[in-house]
Amino acid sequence: MRIGHDLLASPARLAGSWCVGQNLARVARRAGLGRRDRLVESGDRQLLGASAFWGAQTGPNSTDRGKNGSKRHVVCDGQGTPLAIAHTGANVHDSQAALPLIDAIPPIKRPGGGRRKRPDAAFADRAYDAEEKIRVPLRQRGIRPYIAKRNTEHGSGLGVHRCVVEWVFSWLFKFRRLRVRYEKRGDIHTAFLTLGCLLICWNRLEGFC
Repeated sequence: MRIGHDLLASPARLAGSWCVGQNLARVARRAGLGRRDRLVESGDRQLLGASAFWGAQTGPNSTDRGKNGSKRHVVCDGQGTPLAIAHTGANVHDSQAALPLIDAIPPIKRPGGGRRKRPDAAFADRAYDAEEKIRVPLRQRGIRPYIAKRNTEHGSGLGVHRCVVEWVFSWLFKFRRLRVRYEKRGDIHTAFLTLGCLLICWNRLEGFC
C-alpha cells in the first residue's frame, strides 16, 4: 500500500496470516498509477461498479435527461383489473411491448365453462398506431383493434376508455417500492410488479365478498 510515492507495506506483509493477501494484491493492481488518490481504476468510482447499478432492462430516458430507467407496460380489462404486466428499458417504444403483453394474458375461467385467453377488442392510444405490426396481428388473433391514428382528433373523448390503464398505474405507484425502481436485477423488479398487481386484484375481490 502506498501514500503518494511512499511504500507502506506490500499486500502480502499487510495481510499476514489473515489469508486476504491475494484479494489485496488484486485490488492494488487495479489502482491506476495516474490516480494515486483512488483505490480503484478510473473507470468505476466504486469497486463493485456503481456506473452499472441500473442493471438489465434499462435504457436512457428521453424525458429525464437521458438517465437510465425502466418503463412499465400493462394490459387490463375494462374495469382496470391488471391481466399482464412487463417492464423494459425507458428507450423501448410502447408498441414493441403490445403483442407480448396480449400473448401473456393468462387463461381465465368463465362461469359457463372453458377458459378464455383473448379479449374481444383492444383499446390503445396513438403510440400503438402501426398497421402491419399491431393491427394486423391483433386481427389474426381474433381481436378487434381500436387504436387512435396519428394526426386525428380524439374520437371517444377524454376518460372514456383508456382511463382504466391510468387507474392501474396510479394504484401501482401507491406502493412505494414500485414508484421508483431500486432493484438492479430485472427479475426482482418484475416480481414486485407482479406482487403489486396481485394486491390490486385482491382488493377488487374483497368487494365481492
